[in-house]
Amino acid sequence: MKIVGLSGSRVGSKTRTAMEYTIKAAAEKYPYAQTTLIDLADYDVQFSDGRHYKEYQGDTKYVAQIIMEADALIIGTPIFQASIPATLKNIFDLLPANALQGKVVSMLVTAGSSKHYLIVEQQLKPILSYMKAQVVQTYVFIEGKDFDRKEITNEDVLFRIDRLVEDTIVLMETYTKVCEKKEAVYDF
Repeated sequence: MKIVGLSGSRVGSKTRTAMEYTIKAAAEKYPYAQTTLIDLADYDVQFSDGRHYKEYQGDTKYVAQIIMEADALIIGTPIFQASIPATLKNIFDLLPANALQGKVVSMLVTAGSSKHYLIVEQQLKPILSYMKAQVVQTYVFIEGKDFDRKEITNEDVLFRIDRLVEDTIVLMETYTKVCEKKEAVYDF
């Protein structure tokens, strides 16, 4: 079982902080899972130009390949100007339209204002649905006031992140069992 955390911005520290906690929680609670954190700030990802993701080189190919090999994806994104960052949208553009089919995807959002909570519903979930992801319906929304010195200080946020990890794994395991049962019906 491969779980990939994707921190979807090249700037700021809050999303990275939250994603580090999330992936650490996943690794501790589910030690049998292979966990990887991809922070887009650490990679030089090219803009999508329509090629197949395997035709890219370097960091672009690496990031796309890791996402394609994942069983579950936990996406962390800040909200900038009432939208997801271009770096995250670019990742979606690099991948095939059905890239997330068979994958469970959950979300964690950092924002400076509570007014941005609908961005997930209006922008991110439709993209994930289009790409055929099995989306965990609840997500964690974290405001700037929940951080201090690159640490999450709100215990409720930490609880909700732990629950998000659990919900992601439970949905992934359930989805896997359903698919295996469905495939067992066929004799070939």
